[in-house]
Amino acid sequence: MGFLDGLRGGREVDFDSGSAASNAIELTKRHNRVSLTKQGAATGNLRVNLTWRMRTSDIGGSQRESLLRHPFKALKPPEVLGHSQSMVNVDLDLGCLYELADGTKGVVQPLGGLLGDVNAPPYVKLSGDDRFGSASGETMYVNLDHRDQIKRLLVFVYIYDQTPAFDRTHAIVTLYPSNGPRIEIGLDERHPQARSCAVVMIENVKGEL
Repeated sequence: MGFLDGLRGGREVDFDSGSAASNAIELTKRHNRVSLTKQGAATGNLRVNLTWRMRTSDIGGSQRESLLRHPFKALKPPEVLGHSQSMVNVDLDLGCLYELADGTKGVVQPLGGLLGDVNAPPYVKLSGDDRFGSASGETMYVNLDHRDQIKRLLVFVYIYDQTPAFDRTHAIVTLYPSNGPRIEIGLDERHPQARSCAVVMIENVKGEL
């Protein structure tokens, strides 16, 4: 699993605690590590959630030109937009590459119906496939009660139709541990032409996640 090997780095813990109001840890390329074990969150089900929506700049591009000609339109309250083709034409999928302690390797993803299992290997399961960027998004569960059987997991996101459109979404992956603050990763640090994005690695290093 060379792709996973290439993403491994040092072991130091480094993260942005975020604001007190948000009660969240933000992981970025600069602040990119946190210990689940040290915050007492290495048991139970770890919920991994992907949410996204189209940027308003892409659904209201024609309005900008209109404002140049009619600046007082900016004083009018914004229209509430429902789902339209321009808002739902990007389908992001959540997936997970896994390597278990016994050497078993594989993938959990919507493509091919590889939804996994939370109570049996690989102890990772997708709850479904959201094609509309709804508020609930896509959710994956990791059973950390079987952490001793898990060597490493790589959570990733890919665009179903391969259109490079990450820059037109407000995509966020949030980890909800069984204890402690949630962990947020914004998908805003990737190549503009990217069609997939490696989000976060969860590793079992000498018993510590």
